[in-house]
This record gives sequence, structure tokens and C-alpha cells, in this order.
Amino acid sequence: MEVEQGRVSKVVNIGGFSHVRAVKIGGGFPVAIQTMWKDSISLDTGTDELARRISALGSMGCDLLRFAVPDLKTAEALGRLAELVSMPLVADIHFDYKIALRCMDFPIAKIRVNPGNIGGKEKSRAVLEKAASGNIPIRIGVNAGSLPQDLRARVEDGMDACEALVQAAQRELEVFEEFGFDNYLVSMKASGIADTIKANRILARRVNCPLHVGLTEAGPLTAGAARNTAALLALLTDGIGDTVRVSLSDSMENEVIAAREIIRAASELACDNERLKKRGVKIVSCPRCGRHGFDTHGFTSRWMERLYSLNKDISVAVMGCEVNGPEEAKHADLGITGAGEKVLIFKHGKITRTVSPAEADKAFEEELLKL
Repeated sequence: MEVEQGRVSKVVNIGGFSHVRAVKIGGGFPVAIQTMWKDSISLDTGTDELARRISALGSMGCDLLRFAVPDLKTAEALGRLAELVSMPLVADIHFDYKIALRCMDFPIAKIRVNPGNIGGKEKSRAVLEKAASGNIPIRIGVNAGSLPQDLRARVEDGMDACEALVQAAQRELEVFEEFGFDNYLVSMKASGIADTIKANRILARRVNCPLHVGLTEAGPLTAGAARNTAALLALLTDGIGDTVRVSLSDSMENEVIAAREIIRAASELACDNERLKKRGVKIVSCPRCGRHGFDTHGFTSRWMERLYSLNKDISVAVMGCEVNGPEEAKHADLGITGAGEKVLIFKHGKITRTVSPAEADKAFEEELLKL
């Protein structure tokens, strides 16, 4: 079931009030990247280090940052943090509608709820009315592992699991529409690649709201990145997905980097799709072999986060030897490679400097700053 490349959803505005920067989701705007804070926070958590790391995530390309909010104390802590950072913060809430209400007393940019587990229609009404008064969007999150019991029973009796996911999402939308609330996004995730693709393709034909896409419980870095790539490339090149999270059993920084690279790959496959075009550094590097005269692994590890934080639309090549050096990477705006006991720095295939390994980082930095 394919979706036309031109699918354009309605626009949902996130943030854009007080000191919080604005992010537009849907409507042909660039696909937004988000991640989720990996630890709990409290009023005792030092905010300076949190704010520093959040700023660094923003520089790397993260547009939205979500926090689990299991209780009112955490809501207070997140609210205090939201007052200090410009990154739009999202509160992820289950089971207690009062937590959602408290979060909206602060400059929190978006709420993620599942109306089916926050206590009935009147409690949903209270959340939606407060969100409407503050122009705060809500993401409806539906996961394969938390289907309503009746739909779960029907799946066990043979109902298509993807159709069950879609029907679960549509039920939640009906609650929102009953109360006249239309400032929402929807996410529908499964841990299976095929189910995630199929369910989102079905939903994309039935609704015009922005879709948050991703693969849940995808696994550790290598396996999770591979599985997310398989699912997200299929959806993004179909025109499905207005914001993404690459869920990994790894760092937030690596989730953001993986999302950037998946979107970049989708852009190469669907080169006329403006939603997928993002500025930023593109890193290419060789895998290293017995010929290497330069530690590409160590160099890339040292420089990766800094390179991804640069607001420069350039390509950088990190190569191990003269075989894979200037010639194979001559397209790069800046490159570095080993050559025997020396290190070569090159631009567009032309060698500009020859230095010792001990001088490599400093020389590379000097040339990078010239770009």
C-alpha cells in the first residue's frame, strides 16, 4: 500500500512562546528530529549540566526533547528546566491526568499522552481544555504493546495487527474530535519493521495530521540503527513522517546522529523532497584495514560530536591510507588521511598540508575553521 509522494499534513506549531524556540511539524516543513532523556530528573538534579547537554543536543540537530514524567515531583523538575532552556521540551505522561495539567503550568511545549490510560473522558476533557487554552499540542502515542484489550483479543483471533494499531489510534482521535481539539500529532509504533511500515501507511491514508514515526524497542546501537533505517527509509521516501525518533539502547547523541543520517539517506533516494533536506556536516570515513597509517576510528570518535554540531553544509572525509585518501574522497570539502608515517590534509582532492600524527588534530582544526 503506497502513499503518494506529495502527502502534506496540516501544520502543528510547537513552542514559539516566551523563550522557547518554535518548531513547525508537518505541512511540508523539514522533518524534525527528537530524542528522549534517558534518566529520571528531580528537583535535586543540577540544572546547569542538564542545560549544557540540552544545548549541545540542539547544536547537533535535535529539534525536540522528551522526558518521562511519572509523578508530580518530576513535573515540577521538568517545569523548572523548561524555564531555563530554549529547546522545546515534551512531557510524556501516562495514567494520571493531573500530571499533564501541572506540566502545562510551565513553558513545556508539547504533551504526549494516551487518552485511553489517563482516566476516562472527563479527565481527557480537562487535559484538552487546558492544552487548548495554552495552544499546547498533544501527541497521541499508540504502541503495539499497549493495545486496548478488545483489540488485543481480536488480534489473537486473527485480526491484522496493523489494522488493530490503526483502529486504536482512530479511537483516540475520536476522543479529541469529540471535544473539538485538533492541535495534535499521532505516533503509531511497533517493534516489527514490517508492521511499523504497514500500519503507518494505512494511517497516513486516513488522517491528515502530522505523524511521528519510529521503531520502538529497536535494540542497541548497531542493531537498532539498522532496524530503524529499514523502517524509516521506507516511510520517509513514501512521504510519510513529519518528525522522527530513532529509539536506541544507547546515548541521546547517537539517536540524533542516526536520525540525521537516516534522513540524509532518504533525501538521496528522494532527491526532490525538500522536507528531507537538512544542512550540516556529512562525514564519510573508511572502515580501516591493515594498510592504515592513521587511526580513523580514534580520530572520528574524537571529532564526531563537534562536527555534527557545526552549522556548515560541508562534507568531511576521514581516511586511513593513500589508497582511500584524496582520490576516493576528492569530493570532500575537507579530508584527512594517513600516508606512511605522515598525515595528509586535503581539500577537494588536493593536498594542502602534510603533518605528523601528533600534529594532525591541530592542523585539521585550523583547516576546518577556514571553511
